[in-house]
Order: sequence, then structure tokens, then C-alpha cells
Amino acid sequence: MKILALYGSSRKHGNSELLADKVLENIEHTKRYLTDYHIKPIDDKRHEPGGFSDSIDDDYNRLISEFLEHDVVIYVTPVYWYGMSGLMKNFVDRWTESLRDRELQFKEKIQGIKPCVVIAGGDLPYEKAKPLVQQFELIFDFMGVKLEDWIVGDGNKPGDVLNDEVAIQAASELNAKLQNLVFN
Repeated sequence: MKILALYGSSRKHGNSELLADKVLENIEHTKRYLTDYHIKPIDDKRHEPGGFSDSIDDDYNRLISEFLEHDVVIYVTPVYWYGMSGLMKNFVDRWTESLRDRELQFKEKIQGIKPCVVIAGGDLPYEKAKPLVQQFELIFDFMGVKLEDWIVGDGNKPGDVLNDEVAIQAASELNAKLQNLVFN
């Protein structure tokens, strides 16, 4: 079982990452930070005669190839203005190109990947992150995939999320589910 943790925060070692670290404790996984990749915003050409035939000079294709080699992807993002981070949204927006690449078979391959979401934020995140969870659910539903699990943690200042007992308990439960997938 190959697990990828995809970090969408503009800051490394923030609350969303700390919560994901609890989820992935003692589980072999690959960490990828979107801040380490140059991924240009989508240039939506889906209605143009050539479509997305132009190759974009960035890191998206390299990352999406690695992404598709995993069985589980943990999407890790802080709540940024009541949605996912811009880095994460930019990555997901580029799926439009991947969906039109017949050789990649993106939709078929992503249907074999189990998605989980880890979210952290301040300002009443248990209430205000609900639209973000729903956004992920709708994205995965469009792809023909069920969101396996999600966690929201309360944390604004660095390290705050580690004091959120509800989130830490949820992280422990998701860790057990992942361990069961990995080891059974």
C-alpha cells in the first residue's frame, strides 16, 4: 500500500501538517509539498480546437505521474479564506488537463486511489471548514471516487492544533484505519 501526503500549505510545519503527521505516525508514506513544485495556473483550452495539446513548462506532469502511483492520497490543507489553499486548488484545477489526456487515463486511475483530507484552521474551523469538506466531496464525486475520511483541527498559531483533543483523537482513529489498510 503506497500512501502519499500532499501538503498544500504555503508554510511548512504548520498546523495542517502537524495534524497529518499524527494521522501518518508510524506509517510509511511519501511527503510532497506543493510549495516545492512550480505548477502554473490552468490555461483553460478545453474548448479550443487543439485543446491542451501545448506542453506547459512546469512540474505538474512530473507530480501527477507520481501521484497516480499511490493507493491512498492524504490531501493536507489549511482553511484559507473558507476554502482549500491556493496551491492545492491550483493543483486540482490542473486535473482538467489530465482528464483530457487519453494516454494518461487519469479518471480511471484516480478511481483506484482512496482520498482522505486533513484540514486545520482557526476561527471556528469545525463550522467554517464544512464547505471545504463538501468541496472535496464534490470533486471526488465528479471523479467517481468516495472521500474515505476527513479530519478538521482547530489551530491558528503554530502548534495550536496539537491542543485540539477532538482532532488528535480523530487523527488516531484515521491512523488505525490506515494501519489496517497497510498491514492487512
